[in-house]
Amino acid sequence: MTAAITLDHVQKGFNGRPVLKDVSFSIEPGTIVGYIGQNGAGKSTTVKIILGLLTQDAGEILLQGRAIDREDPTYKQHIGYVPEAADIFDALTAREYLTLIGQLYGMSEQAAGVKAQALAEIVGLGPAFDRRVAAYSKGMRQLVLIIASLLHDPDILFWDEPLNGLDANSVLVVEEILQELRNRGKTIFYSSHIMDVVQKLSDRIILLNEGRVIADGNFQTIAANADTSLQQLFNDLTGFAEHGEKAKQFVDIVTEANRDD
Repeated sequence: MTAAITLDHVQKGFNGRPVLKDVSFSIEPGTIVGYIGQNGAGKSTTVKIILGLLTQDAGEILLQGRAIDREDPTYKQHIGYVPEAADIFDALTAREYLTLIGQLYGMSEQAAGVKAQALAEIVGLGPAFDRRVAAYSKGMRQLVLIIASLLHDPDILFWDEPLNGLDANSVLVVEEILQELRNRGKTIFYSSHIMDVVQKLSDRIILLNEGRVIADGNFQTIAANADTSLQQLFNDLTGFAEHGEKAKQFVDIVTEANRDD
């Protein structure tokens, strides 16, 4: 089976500072991959290179067995992307925005509008579908971004913190959507700081630390202790064990003035 995503010895640096250091992995279709790491570990850089927003300094990237050709961006037709932070044209309604996105992916205006409305109804955006996005809550805007990433039925999804701002019911629906997409052969490259969600949803977890892959496999494989959590494993592998002391120092400073009175 041809891999959906392959990175082969990829390197990237900025102003002489290495960010990705010889990153390699291969992901089969129909897999949910949790791609995790501390801020600055290189997660967003990885995704931006795959999307063609950045160029790697060394190494090769294949999507569905083909090298990325930035002179021929048609490969992006097979990709859906939810960035961690994205600007939506606030002056547009959800219908107008999603219809525009669909047309950018080659859909007709009518087909994009009909499909977008059907998806919006399912996730509870129907009553607000013709309201300007400027009036939307953060969670509603996030649902618009999720719909936009799926409208053209892509084979590979890159979702960065997709649950940001969603209420509990929407989180449950989106989690089920991810699993249903996986069951239908889609590949999901999922990045989040919510470790229990990553642990719950991921078939495979890739942990990046200081630009290198330091763990790769399903949770049971990479966790030495069956009783540990992904959060504890993350802390252990990245060498972060100061959260308790940092919290105490922080609150000590907050309450210090009151003690002096």
